Amino acid sequence: MKLAEYQRPPVKVALMGLGRCMFSSHYPILKAHPALFDVVAACDTHKARRDIVAKDYPKCRMFRQYSDMLDESAIDLVIIATGSSCHVDHAMRSLKRGFWTLLETPMALTLEDASLLRGAAAKTRNRLLVCHRGLFDPDFLLAKAAMADPRLGEIYSISVRRDTFVRRDDWQTMRHLGGGAAYYAMPDLMMQALKLLPLQPIQMWGELKRIASVGDAEDFAHVRLRTRGQPTADVEYSGGWLGAEPRPSFTIRGTRGVFTVMPGEPCGTMRIIPPDFRFPRKRSSVRTQPLVSVREEFPVEAVEFRLPKGTPTGQSVFWKHVYDTVRVAAPFPVQLEDAIECVKLSQLMKKTSPYGL
Repeated sequence: MKLAEYQRPPVKVALMGLGRCMFSSHYPILKAHPALFDVVAACDTHKARRDIVAKDYPKCRMFRQYSDMLDESAIDLVIIATGSSCHVDHAMRSLKRGFWTLLETPMALTLEDASLLRGAAAKTRNRLLVCHRGLFDPDFLLAKAAMADPRLGEIYSISVRRDTFVRRDDWQTMRHLGGGAAYYAMPDLMMQALKLLPLQPIQMWGELKRIASVGDAEDFAHVRLRTRGQPTADVEYSGGWLGAEPRPSFTIRGTRGVFTVMPGEPCGTMRIIPPDFRFPRKRSSVRTQPLVSVREEFPVEAVEFRLPKGTPTGQSVFWKHVYDTVRVAAPFPVQLEDAIECVKLSQLMKKTSPYGL
């Protein structure tokens, strides 16, 4: 991001919820780009967390009550990273005041609540932005490019994976607080799958399990999405993965090859049948076949596949879009309808899985 290109004033940011998500995902970017963002207000009930922001932004106003912070007039953007069950209420109140609102995933726990947010956003000229940062990960962008590569042939299967092992013991592990992997992990993975699928899914199968989580909510979620065409998507998050080797974050299978890329990498591998190779023509027959192997010998090449040099990736790209949307009304790349579709799928997981609510 070339900061010299931005001559407009920084976006005045208010922070709602100073928890782990805010300090790990949002705050470092805000600090790293002072020419684009200026934190002018912060709200949390814990003074120690407000003190962290006060140290970096001495002029920032601190609040214990969200309503008091929303009374501030010198705010352009409210970033909401509170508990999942509070997202809709906090976003609705921010939108009602006319502020640009950046909402952490999940944007809502039910399709009904997501529809309420859609209506509130429409009244503010679409000032609701949903934080699906995974669309800017290098491995996702590489998978998206691989989908269009003719060397793979006709795509029939897409796999999206994220693995870890953590005995999580925070509110995200509690069902009654809106916790569980279907809400805290799957929305971004499903957004990636939806953007890779050439058609909208028409059927879904899912399962939820608790593997290592301390609470009562799931930390394993697995979904299969079927379209009207040939491609299907298999999406899985595991908080209890103990595999000796990491699995690819994306696997794209086609009739002439397979593409894989490891988590966060800008370079992957294609194993393909060379484009100039043609199988001998055959005709199927019901006659008794000879007792020989039906396997054919054919060449397979391993090809390195990487993003073009200079392709912008990562969190800075997402925040550049946030800045451009707020300051110059540029179109935001994360469509609200796609975010709502992710809410619908998460809710279906919870309702239909044997472990779901």
